Formats: sequence, C-alpha cells, structure tokens
Amino acid sequence: MPTRPRTVHSPTVRLRRLAAEMRRARLNANYNQIGDAARALGWSGPKLSRIEDGKTRFIKPEDIDHLCDLYGIKDREAREALHALARQARERGWWSEYKDVFGDNVLPDFEVEASMIRAYEALVIPGLLQTAEYTEAVFRGGQAHPDDVVERHVSARLERQQILNRHRPPHFSAVIDEAALRRRVREPGVMRDQLQHLLNMATRHNIDLQVLPFSAGPHAATTGPFVIMDFPAEIDPSIVYTETATGHVISEGEGVAQYVTIFGHVQAAALRASESVGFIRQLLTQESDDPQ
Repeated sequence: MPTRPRTVHSPTVRLRRLAAEMRRARLNANYNQIGDAARALGWSGPKLSRIEDGKTRFIKPEDIDHLCDLYGIKDREAREALHALARQARERGWWSEYKDVFGDNVLPDFEVEASMIRAYEALVIPGLLQTAEYTEAVFRGGQAHPDDVVERHVSARLERQQILNRHRPPHFSAVIDEAALRRRVREPGVMRDQLQHLLNMATRHNIDLQVLPFSAGPHAATTGPFVIMDFPAEIDPSIVYTETATGHVISEGEGVAQYVTIFGHVQAAALRASESVGFIRQLLTQESDDPQ
C-alpha cells in the first residue's frame, strides 16, 4: 500500500469554492452584473466570467487583490483565505501522476475532499472496496493488456482507496447489487478474498455496506451505477458522478436531489447492514466449498 503523504484537499473543489466566494462577494458589493464589475476593474467580461465559473485555474495574486479592493474585502484573514484557495487550486493532486490511467476523469480529485460518499454499484465491487487481485481481474476483463498497463491501473486504484485509511476518512455508504457479488473472476480464490475483504471493511465505523438482492426485483436504480459526493464546507455543492463507456458526467443542483432520492429508495430495498453481512458470509462459504 502507498505510504507517502496524501493530498488532503481537492484542487478542483478549492477552485469551485473560490469561484463561489468571488461571485458572492460581487453580489454583496452590489455589482449585480458581471460586466459592471469587469468594467470597474478594466477587465473584459469573459475574464471575470471565467473566474466565477471556475474555468481559470491560474489566477494571479494581484487579480485576487484587485477583486478584494473592488468588493470592499478589507479583512486580512478573509483576503488571505481567498489567496490560499487560489494557490490550492493550482496544485496537482497525486492522481496527476496517473494521467495515463485517469485521463480527464475527475473522480479521485473530488473523492479526496468528500466528507460523505454514497455509491450504488450493479456489476462489479465498488472501486474503493476492491482487492488488488480483483481489480486486476476486472481490468483484464477478457481483453489483452500489457502487464505494465495492468499494474498501473491496479496501483492507481490502491492509491484512490487510501482516502478510507486517512485520519477523519469520509463516510462511505455503498449498496452493492447481488449480481456484482456473484459474478466470478477466472482466477481461483480471488473472489473468496474479495468477499472476505468486504466483510473486513464492513466492520469499520465509517463504512456502511448493503446488498441489493435479486429478490428485491426491479428497483429505482435500474438506470445504472452512480456516486454521490458531499463536502464538509457548506459552500461546496454536492455532486453526482456517473460513468459511461466513453467518459463520465458530473451533475449538480436538481440532478443531485434526484439521485439522493434514488439512493434512498435503493437503500430501503436493500438488505439491512447486518443482513448484508450474513448474505456475504453465505456467499463466502459457497466460494470456499467450490474449488472453481
């Protein structure tokens, strides 16, 4: 397992927070239109719009000072807090070292600062709960990949999982479809170890696991897997992450509320935590009895 220091904040979350703070400061200063504030600064409207939309990651310190002066932000700590957000937004998280694996996928960027993560998974064990051997088997998935590529994906997945081991980890609530638990991998013993790992993780105070059995029938999440992430600062909006065959989608606002409702329905349809542990133990016994 990786042991080097971890990034404790998300550059993207900090950028979004800076954008929200700048927007709020403008409105509090009675500049209701971006164009009015931009003209007062001698800037173009698009420049200020990019800052408030979180589209500009590299914001000059003097630009922060000009905005603070215009909006009447005189408190030294408040100004320094904005400068700190700008600096943190420019930082590179550990996932930047795995650009070949993640590409433009922002999931690990958001995960690192989430205070609560709620996930529904239908076909495979959630990534944060996978063993290295299971991750390798899933990634290979019948396709021919060079060993070095497989190793990179496994290493990146283990790095992601470190958020569950840190001081004050996020609360992780996962609903796993029975199909994911019963889908075998080719290598003998891998699924047994994976099921045992789930039982071990279920004992942690910050992890809730529920199994959605086949007997539950059709349910609210038949459209597919998703992840809801909440953040500790009230100004940071919750998001929903969904993955597709060609990329990913980040949803905010009303879309999040809809997924929260769906997750609630799925939780209600799933087995309770204690029942889920018993269910996984039964599967583990079956795996142990079957040499594959």
